[in-house]
Amino acid sequence: MLGPIVRDIFRLGWPVFISQIAVMINGVIDTVMAGRLGAADLAAVGIGASIYISIFVTSMGVLIALMPVAAQLYGAGKPAEIGEEVRQSLWMGVLLAVVACVLIWFPDPFLALAQVAPDVEVKTRSYLRTIALGVPAMLMFRVFYSFTTAVSRPRVIMLLNLAGLALKIPLNIVFMHGYLGMPALGGPGCAVSTTIIAWLLAVAAWLVCRFDSGYLPFQVFARWSWPCWRGQWRLVQLGLPIGFNFLVDVTSFTFMALFIARLGTVSSGGHQIAGNFTSLMYMMPLAMASASGVLTGQAIGAGDPRRARLVGIVGIGIGLACACVAGLAVWLARDLIAGLYTRDDEVKVIAAALLAYVALYHLFDAVSAIAVSVLRGYKKTVVPMLCNIVALWGIGLGGGYVLAFGPSMHMGASGFWIAATAGVLTGGLLIVFYFLRVSRAVVLSARCV
Repeated sequence: MLGPIVRDIFRLGWPVFISQIAVMINGVIDTVMAGRLGAADLAAVGIGASIYISIFVTSMGVLIALMPVAAQLYGAGKPAEIGEEVRQSLWMGVLLAVVACVLIWFPDPFLALAQVAPDVEVKTRSYLRTIALGVPAMLMFRVFYSFTTAVSRPRVIMLLNLAGLALKIPLNIVFMHGYLGMPALGGPGCAVSTTIIAWLLAVAAWLVCRFDSGYLPFQVFARWSWPCWRGQWRLVQLGLPIGFNFLVDVTSFTFMALFIARLGTVSSGGHQIAGNFTSLMYMMPLAMASASGVLTGQAIGAGDPRRARLVGIVGIGIGLACACVAGLAVWLARDLIAGLYTRDDEVKVIAAALLAYVALYHLFDAVSAIAVSVLRGYKKTVVPMLCNIVALWGIGLGGGYVLAFGPSMHMGASGFWIAATAGVLTGGLLIVFYFLRVSRAVVLSARCV
């Protein structure tokens, strides 16, 4: 059984990996191109992206509730019921889009925390108000993503994201530097290209769903459905802890970026590089997490809890092995990586120092991400959320603030990364232990029936 599970994880995981790499390269492109314009543009894009991602990812997390629901229905051989769940998720996406757009359009509470220079604040506001226009499309695309991944068709998402990536650099050049009659917007021009690409991908995704024969069994377009409050409540019960878990995860970085901004533009730029590269590294465990979570949900739906438990254990093992290799590579190449992002020597020195912590942080982050996703396949979302609140907000963010700004510490940006590593280690251990306990209980319960 072990061999087929490994093959299934890689079969589902590699398209997700390429897809997410394409998404993250968009962020890398924005960071690199903004960094070439100067420290102010780099800081504006970094702070603006941190604020927008915190809000967007929380909303996206709620919509990911569709994934375990659809995966279990798919495993149970009930494709027609998946269509109704998709329609209800789309209604939820409309509501979340309204809330997210308002929060991104009015970012004053976040900017007050960052205490950025006036020129950086102007650029950050411009970035956010442009990106807000693309959020509805991003959320509609995420419904399609959750649905398509749950029914084992991740290559569609991969191809769409690669198409979006192909457009990113040309559109950035046009809007950042002012070509084809467009004004030179600098860093905020990244947001214009992101918004255009988001709408193109959302429209393309749902056209595929409408006309590709592979989606016909799910009957997404078979009829019109108004919001069903019972169905919406089920999504909220499952999705809200997922969304809040994403919020905790992302804001542990967002607020780290905002607090580090108080240390100056150079520290903020160095942290932006380290954080951006951490996100890029995260794509491998995220792919393994997505595949493992979907296969777990399908196994639960098919009434095979032993396979579900084994999928989780194998997925965590694969993720840890890959993370060890990646972490070692980053530690050895940290100076080279920092140099690829910026020409500023001061920013480069800080970024290289922080990347040394990233190499270790990534190991624990990979294990935690896969364990959380596997538990999602069991529809267990509350306990992982609570573990991450304690680990990432309490130990990571709270401890980082003490190390960075404490009266006898003053460790600067490094203090935040040391505490973040300790936090993700603690959270990962707690969540893995909970997965082992839950999966064992489900297997024993099935034997007793």
